[in-house]
Order: sequence, then C-alpha cells, then structure tokens
Amino acid sequence: MKISLTKAGKRFNRDWIFRNVTYEFTTGVSYAITGPNGSGKSTLLQVIGGAVAASEGKLQYEIHDTKPKIIEDTEVFRYLSIAAPYLEVIEEMTVTEFLTFHSQFKTLLPGVSIPAIIARVGLEKAAHKQIRFYSSGMKQRVKLAQAIFSNVHCVLLDEPCTNLDAEGIALYQQLVKDYCSDRLVIVSSNDIQEYGFCSETINILSYKNGHQ
Repeated sequence: MKISLTKAGKRFNRDWIFRNVTYEFTTGVSYAITGPNGSGKSTLLQVIGGAVAASEGKLQYEIHDTKPKIIEDTEVFRYLSIAAPYLEVIEEMTVTEFLTFHSQFKTLLPGVSIPAIIARVGLEKAAHKQIRFYSSGMKQRVKLAQAIFSNVHCVLLDEPCTNLDAEGIALYQQLVKDYCSDRLVIVSSNDIQEYGFCSETINILSYKNGHQ
C-alpha cells in the first residue's frame, strides 16, 4: 500500500495544526510521527487514516496487490486499522464477543483464531468477562488486538502503550515484530519505547507555520 500526501494541511478555526506535508508512506516500512504533547501528531495520523479531512492539499491511497489501484476515500477504512487511546471498545461485550463482532467488518489475519488472539495478548483468563470490568491496561490490550490482528494493509498506532506496564510494552513490541513487518505501520508518539522499531521519523514541528 502507498499513502501519498501532497501539501496537506489541517486547521481548526484559524489555527493551523500543520501545513505543507508532502510525504509518501509505503508498505514494509515503519514510520514514527513525533513531537511534543499537543503538537498535532494524532491529528496528522487521523488525516492519514481518513478519519479527519485535510483542510488543504491532497491525499491518495494506492494498493499494489496484483496491479496498481487507486482506493476511493470511502473505501479506505477497509485497508487500515487503528489503535488509539480516544477510541472506545464496546464495554458491555466480552473480548471474545468484541473480536467476533469486529471480524464481521474486518477479517482477521488468516490462520489465527479468536481464542489464539486472546491468549496471545494475555487475556485468556478474562475471555468471558465483560470489558467494562477490565483494567485500563487490559482494555489497551484489546485495542491492540483488534488493530494488529485485522487483515489490513496499514496499521496506525497512536500512543499504543498508553496504560501498559513493562510487560504490556514488551508484548506490544513483540506483536509489532511478529505481525507487522510486511505491512505499512505508522506510529504517533513521543516515547521511544513505542516507535523505536521505526526506520523513518517525521517531526510534526517541521510542518508548523507553513515550513518545510
């Protein structure tokens, strides 16, 4: 998959969050969007994912499965997944029910069952407990599971280790290593533990006030 931004910018009211972002993201490469808290990292990630519309510029999504194909904006969601602190899970469901429900919209990686996913993220003992009874760290593991185990071309990770302890951080790093090496991965973070594996880094501050 290739995601191309050409002079992309986003503003809220009169304040520009970023401007003139021209960048190309390609499958098999991991990218980190870095910068201080409140600098616009999450906004850029949401624009890349099509969840937030850019105020200016152009975005293009392309896949190369058999031959190059431009993806319509309305279809982009089929090709990517996201884990982020601000995204909610359905807390009245168990994790088994939630992943089953999620798999009706996005197929899971081939050869991996839902019980195996739950065990892989360390939630097998809570597989039949409603998510509302989970700790914040357990809920984050659910979010990572639904993003990383979705059979998509692109995985977007916004502050993916939020609420995770050292064991959870190690799990996250291993999941990325085991399941994301051949996909396009974009991480929004200012914590090296979350993006240390990325080979490309984009500093959001480089795109403030129309610079770059």
